[in-house]
Amino acid sequence: MRAGGGLIHLVNLLRAGTPCAHGFSKVVVWAGNATLSRIEAQDWLVKSHQHLLDKSLLYRIFWQRAHLVALARSAGCDVLFVPGGSYSGSFSPAVTMSQNLLPFEWKELWRYGFSSTTFRLLVLRWAQTRTFRKADGVIFLTEFARDVVTHVVRKTRGETKIIPHGAEVGPAGLTRKQLRLSEYSTEQPFRLLYVSIVDLYKHQWHVVDAVTKLRKSGLPVVLDLVGPAYPPALSQLRKTMSRVDPTSVFIRYLGEVSHQDLYKYYAEADAFVFASTCETFGQVLLEAMSAGLPIACSNRYPMREIVSDAGIYFDPEDANDIARSLTELIDSPELRETLAKASTARVKMFSWERCASETFGFLSTIACGLPSILAPEQS
Repeated sequence: MRAGGGLIHLVNLLRAGTPCAHGFSKVVVWAGNATLSRIEAQDWLVKSHQHLLDKSLLYRIFWQRAHLVALARSAGCDVLFVPGGSYSGSFSPAVTMSQNLLPFEWKELWRYGFSSTTFRLLVLRWAQTRTFRKADGVIFLTEFARDVVTHVVRKTRGETKIIPHGAEVGPAGLTRKQLRLSEYSTEQPFRLLYVSIVDLYKHQWHVVDAVTKLRKSGLPVVLDLVGPAYPPALSQLRKTMSRVDPTSVFIRYLGEVSHQDLYKYYAEADAFVFASTCETFGQVLLEAMSAGLPIACSNRYPMREIVSDAGIYFDPEDANDIARSLTELIDSPELRETLAKASTARVKMFSWERCASETFGFLSTIACGLPSILAPEQS
């Protein structure tokens, strides 16, 4: 775990967790410097720097194959947790985690055509399928992700459990006054925010076309796009922006920003839009909900599973349908207020403390070789 949602999960799991309450006296983390520098010190935590994990993927694969099992045995580990999803070692019991759905959805995977990205995703599909079949325990983030992956994997040897991520709540957390449409203007426009990597399955260009339709209808709306980019997708986005808004009057692509700076954009936004067709979880949705933003969201799963009644939905591949839902949202301050209240209420169901407690509880049951007591929908 070196970046992205996987690193956010690891950092917060160890920050919010109380492993001693679940029978663990020590947790050892083997990682590179970039990861270890993000993890807070704890009395029960041993941070072990592995220089090969600072290097490229081939070095990291070699390290896992050549060193991980011996390190786990010499540390006297009762259970090995591999949150990255790929593991081929012999240490048992081992628990892994599904955090990438792209390799398991053919339609989404083939958006990349015949490319190195497609090859990488196919290798991940093979490696993670093999890992999930052999693992003593597998953690999924949503019911939808579990169903998709297990349909491909067919049969897992160990137990499975659904444990959603928590909300990384920043200083935004606001209860906003929802203005009427007449109170917005060219000088004070309605601000839409889309936070996500620019990628082929995120469909930022469809959102740009939808916002263009709103502008042409006379609505004073602007769109801020925030996040890193996959180059071919960024090229497609810039091509669309050049066609509809060449001088960046109402569309801004701001690139990747730090989480600290990101909260400023959440605080300045009037609504959040999310047009992905493939997510394992959708962490940014929790961030938008914790910021008290009304959400216009892709109608695909697991987005509906996460947002539930706190959003209005659209077909992410249809600019007309996106425009319809955004118009409905912007036109009605009552709807925005209802959705914003639903967001702040629903996000309370997701906390890192709950995630950490359930994760260490599951690891404990696997370490002890006991069947975990799960609700029917989580078994």
